Amino acid sequence: MRRFFLLAPVAIILAAVVVMLATEYVVARPSRRTKDVAYVSASAPDFDKERHILDVYSPKKAAPNAAGYPVVLFIHGGSWTSGNKNIYTFIGRRLAKQGVVAVVINYRLAPSVHVPEQAADCARALAWTMGNIRQYGGDPARVFVMGHSAGGGLAALLATDDALLAAHGLPQNPVRGAIMDDPAGLDMYSYLKEMKYAGDQQYLVPFGKDPAVWKQQSAIYKIRPGIPPFIFYIGGETYPSISGSSGRFQDRLKATGQPAPYTIIPGRHHIPMVLQLYWQHNIIYKGLLKLVGA
Repeated sequence: MRRFFLLAPVAIILAAVVVMLATEYVVARPSRRTKDVAYVSASAPDFDKERHILDVYSPKKAAPNAAGYPVVLFIHGGSWTSGNKNIYTFIGRRLAKQGVVAVVINYRLAPSVHVPEQAADCARALAWTMGNIRQYGGDPARVFVMGHSAGGGLAALLATDDALLAAHGLPQNPVRGAIMDDPAGLDMYSYLKEMKYAGDQQYLVPFGKDPAVWKQQSAIYKIRPGIPPFIFYIGGETYPSISGSSGRFQDRLKATGQPAPYTIIPGRHHIPMVLQLYWQHNIIYKGLLKLVGA
C-alpha cells in the first residue's frame, strides 16, 4: 500500500505529461514552424548566430484571401538578461492555429549588450518580417507586436519610436497595433531614478547609468497622437512597478484620444501572465484576435 502511494504522484505526473504532449501534437498539426531563421546578415560585424534568429509559425491552411494572414511578432521577457524563443513555441503554435502568422524572436542579452542594442535587434527583426513574411503566408500590411515583461517594453518601443525603425530600414512605422502582456520597462526613467525596491541595482546592467538612456528607452515618453493602438493585460497580483507604469501609459494614451483597452486579470502573478497563453481560448488571445482581425 505504501508503495502504491509513493508511485501514485509519479503516475499523475506522467499522465499530465502525456496529456500536455498530446495537446501539443493536436495544436501543432495545423501549423508549420520554420526554425532559426537569421534576421541579420551573417556578414554583419555584430552578427550573433544564437541571438539574431527567429522562428516563424504559419497556418498550414491557405489564407482566406490573397493578402495573407495577420502577423504577430512576439518578444520574450527575462529582465533583459535572459530568455529564449524556444521557450515560447506554445505561443507560436496557438497563434498559427487561430489564423495568425507568428514571428517569435531572439535578441541579444545583457551584459553583452545594453537595451539600446536590444531595441535595435527587435527593429531589425521587424524589418526582416516586413521584407519576408509574404513567403510564410503573412500580410505585411497587418503586422502587430506583442511582448511579455521586458519584451513588452521592447514591443512598445517598436510601436512608438519611429526614429529607431528608420535607422533600420523602415522609414514608415509598419506596426498596426501592440499587445502588452504584463509589460516591464515602459518608464525606466522614473523607475531607476527612484530605486525604491530591493535589487533595483540589477537593472543598471541592461540600462546603464545614464538617465538620458533610461528616458530614451522608455516608450511612455514617445506617446503622441497617431501611434498604433495598444491593448493591455495586467496581472491583478503583478509587481506594483508594472501595474503602475502600465496605468500611467494608458492615461497618456487616453489623453491623445486613444481608448487603450486595459484588462486586469484577478489573482494573476507576473509569470503566469505569459504561461496562461498555453491555453488557446485565453482572454488575451480573444482580445488579440479581435485587434488583428483574424
